[in-house]
Amino acid sequence: MLSDSNVQRIIEAGLEKNADFAEVFIEERRNSGVKILNDEVLGAVSDIDFGFGIRLMSGVNYIYVYSNETDTDKLIAMTREAAGALKSGDQGRIKELEEKCITTASVITRDPLKVAKKEYISFLSKAVDHALAFDPLITQVSASLNSSKRTIRVINSEGVNKEEDSTRIRFSVGVIATKGNEKQTSSVAPGTKRGFEFVDEYPIIEKTTECCEGAIRMINAGYAPSGKMPVVLGNGFGGVIFHEACGHALEATSVGIKASYFTDKLGEQIASPVVTAYDNARIDGEWGSYMTDDEGHTSSDLLLIENGILKNYLIDKLGSRRMGMPATGCSRRASYIYAPTSRMSNTYIAAGSDDPDDIIADTEYGLYCTKMGGGSVNTSTGDFNFAVNEAFMIRNGKVCEPVRGATLIGKGGDILKDIDRVGKDLELSAGVCGSISGNVPVTVGQPTLRVASILVGGRD
Repeated sequence: MLSDSNVQRIIEAGLEKNADFAEVFIEERRNSGVKILNDEVLGAVSDIDFGFGIRLMSGVNYIYVYSNETDTDKLIAMTREAAGALKSGDQGRIKELEEKCITTASVITRDPLKVAKKEYISFLSKAVDHALAFDPLITQVSASLNSSKRTIRVINSEGVNKEEDSTRIRFSVGVIATKGNEKQTSSVAPGTKRGFEFVDEYPIIEKTTECCEGAIRMINAGYAPSGKMPVVLGNGFGGVIFHEACGHALEATSVGIKASYFTDKLGEQIASPVVTAYDNARIDGEWGSYMTDDEGHTSSDLLLIENGILKNYLIDKLGSRRMGMPATGCSRRASYIYAPTSRMSNTYIAAGSDDPDDIIADTEYGLYCTKMGGGSVNTSTGDFNFAVNEAFMIRNGKVCEPVRGATLIGKGGDILKDIDRVGKDLELSAGVCGSISGNVPVTVGQPTLRVASILVGGRD
């Protein structure tokens, strides 16, 4: 990495003309991974990426450039050229650099980057072999295991001098059941900020069995009915609906330009009184955790909604300038290629007081969604639709026949207000979130909860 004095020269070059703020972001990432399809290893990878991102700001205008060039003079020339393209504003001053603060968001017992690829393959092969022998209806099995170590450093004209390293590991097993022309899938994809000990401890055969059973169950299921009805959402990845339909609308990326339906609603009742939600980047070992964000701010355990009242937004530096509010330590980027922006980390609806079995028992008729799929949302209006990968009908307070093909349709603001029961079985699940600063690891979560009424798209 560049010396502090050379980084300071780059920052000084950025402030020579119109910028009131300059930032240098340095990143090194090491990756290792294996992918298997049925009984064939499709690929194994080990690579290193390194680069710089330079951001200059003038008020709420900014310009961002990046390079993997290591020559200081060339980086300075690139910075000066970028500064010349920035709209005019007040010239900033450089503050004395703080003593470097080094943090880590990973607790590692066994470094996955030092584990031989044959161990990756051996672990995945257990799942693949088990699934292929499970039932003739299981016609395809894919599995992958990827690990990475990311070291970042953030230095800016305000004196920030932070460094963080983090190790992540995630694997997935996906199965396809085939019956005639019909296909159904089921998968599991846990992720963590621990080391390879997470893999060693994981009950891979048990979880692969659950995947196979789920895919076979769905391929033999009838189709879901259509219409408005109560919907019980299972814990864990059910939280993807809150993440997509509500969480993105709380980010300064949309709030700061008044493109969110939650703009100017701090202190207002936006959800049912039984709903409390957090974005907590500081949970030990969680996939979406970090201690220092990609702008050098300390991360936070941020209360988003308390008993239905909107308490906070997710705010990065640019959002802070636009909104006149302090940053909340939630600025993230996929890599040095991207300028940072406000993003979620570990975002979840907090546990309530209801027993999950009681929620089902108190539902006379409705849909019980145990596994969610992908979806889309419009953050300006809140309109969303999400596919349901696995569901069951609820009749007379009991879980009955499995159904497939369901889609949940609604508005984020409405669904929050229509949640009337929240269980005490909070569970978190790993995922990946895409936005203007690329794909970043996130965790979603919730306990079992019930939405009193939501539109279900089905075939019957």
